Amino acid sequence: MERIEGGITAVQGFQTACTAAGIKYQGRVDMAMVYSTAPCKCAGTFTTNVVKAAPVLWDRDIVQKSEFAQAVVINAGIANACTGAEGMGYCKQTAEAAGELLGIPANAVFVASTGVIGKQLPIDRIVAGTKAMVPTLSDTIEAGTAASKAIMTTDTVNKEIAVRFTVDGKEVTVGGMCKGSGMIHPNMCTMLGFIGTDIAISKELLQEALSEDVKDTYNMISVDGDTSTNDTVLLMANGLAGNVEIIEKNADYAAFVKALHTVNEYLAKRMAEDGEGATKLFEVIVQGAETKEQAVTLSKSIVTSSLVKEAVYGNDANWGRILCALGYSGVSFDPEKVDLFIESAEDGRIQLVASGVGTDFSEELATKILSAKQVTAIADIKAGNATATAWGCDLTYDYVKINADYRS
Repeated sequence: MERIEGGITAVQGFQTACTAAGIKYQGRVDMAMVYSTAPCKCAGTFTTNVVKAAPVLWDRDIVQKSEFAQAVVINAGIANACTGAEGMGYCKQTAEAAGELLGIPANAVFVASTGVIGKQLPIDRIVAGTKAMVPTLSDTIEAGTAASKAIMTTDTVNKEIAVRFTVDGKEVTVGGMCKGSGMIHPNMCTMLGFIGTDIAISKELLQEALSEDVKDTYNMISVDGDTSTNDTVLLMANGLAGNVEIIEKNADYAAFVKALHTVNEYLAKRMAEDGEGATKLFEVIVQGAETKEQAVTLSKSIVTSSLVKEAVYGNDANWGRILCALGYSGVSFDPEKVDLFIESAEDGRIQLVASGVGTDFSEELATKILSAKQVTAIADIKAGNATATAWGCDLTYDYVKINADYRS
């Protein structure tokens, strides 16, 4: 498997377009479209929030009931959440407008929205933007990158990746793009993710691969502990690679799962490090747990702790906060067995705690490690062999500034 240039348009048959529709933002593109020239098997995972935005309900219905999907229309600025029957009607109108121009059914068109909750979409601008994008659809790398920028809200950078590997003697590509910066918490997050592949695979295995992988990727990131109304990851497979369709969990399926994980983990980490106001990516590895579930719970407890995140921002090796977060996680363990380390690629590793007791570590070196753009904390609770990794970011003054006036 190799990393290649671009994102979703690096995949055979996938095209994108974008436009400035003036939905909320002025002077920037705020709509994007993804289109496959061939019908796709589709899979999706969605927010666990009971309050689900209209696009989530629309897309979930397509994943569950439609024979195929072929396009996605995305807008940034207004979330189309808590908008009732009117908001659902706008999903239908958007899909119908795209479907008419693309020559596909409305129930083959996903819609996705991100932005302010509670406002109705300016449907005339949405439809106009949809109509403007269809003639400009392109499979170039530049078009894919432009689309990944169009879906941003408080993101500071676009997020895209593509990988290539071989299955059944055929070259297969998986590429994707996402947005996400705030209101991000495990069990999905304020993220929209769109992944395309040209592999031939059954719908059932496509859904299983995605559902299983989000547990170790998107569900392991947190910026602020808030789970959104709009979280959506869509995976579309058009089969244009020409491999024999994967209908069982064989070596070809394993190769696809590995590639999908590479794409999902990369996008998840990019969202975590681009958390609103963040200055660094904070990675937490918990090892030595009795079960995977315990390791997941412990790692999330650390990465979501406001006090730990603030210490990371201040480059303060306040290891007591990490042990405290482990202790209130709900997992039973022996605190007198815990070892704790921090590390960075630039300055190596240092042990802060040995068997539950602080070491005589160098504060100067610890501060240097914590000053890196990516910091990792490793907690070994010495109770078993299970491991889990979570990703987050530091908590800064700018996070409050961004969210204090988000609507205005």
